[in-house]
Amino acid sequence: MKLLTSPASPFARKVRVVLRETGQAEQVTEIAAATDPLGDPVDVIHANPLGKIPALVRDDGPALYDSRVITRYLDARAEGRLYPERRIWEVLTLEATADGIMDAALAMVLEARVRPEGQRSEKWVAGQWRKVERALDAIEARWISHLEGQVDMGQIAVACALGYLDLRHAARDWRAGRPQLAVWAERFATRESMIATAPPAA
Repeated sequence: MKLLTSPASPFARKVRVVLRETGQAEQVTEIAAATDPLGDPVDVIHANPLGKIPALVRDDGPALYDSRVITRYLDARAEGRLYPERRIWEVLTLEATADGIMDAALAMVLEARVRPEGQRSEKWVAGQWRKVERALDAIEARWISHLEGQVDMGQIAVACALGYLDLRHAARDWRAGRPQLAVWAERFATRESMIATAPPAA
């Protein structure tokens, strides 16, 4: 199998972490692919008509895309434990919360990268960051006990989201006022799967 990915993408990082956590990294070739939110990224559209990464190209079926689809597939393929049935709704909700953080944080980056300076909306950017802050506050208030439990997909997603905030929005200091989440993130970042998939410095 081939994974179309990018070193800086938090969504692709989720998949790359799962490959390592489930012992499948050597079975998948990771291929860096360029994307373009305003164009037709030729490296990607053959696998995902939406032109987004990650996309998993399989030999025995159509390509899979959207990180949540791919991670669920890889976990099932490995008869894994990242989506435990006994707490599946909690795991899926936490993963969705983390993905929402990534969506908002990426939207902020694209606003600065794609729009001409005179067309950028600081009000819109501020609204995206408020989404991030609300989600982080909810995790700090309600999800720490879950994060401290057995590793699952919710934890991986949160860790990748926080890593992306450090990469692209470090000056906003997401750790302020969230001491429990900060401690957890520092500890989770020492996992081999996280170290191996760390994005390059901004």
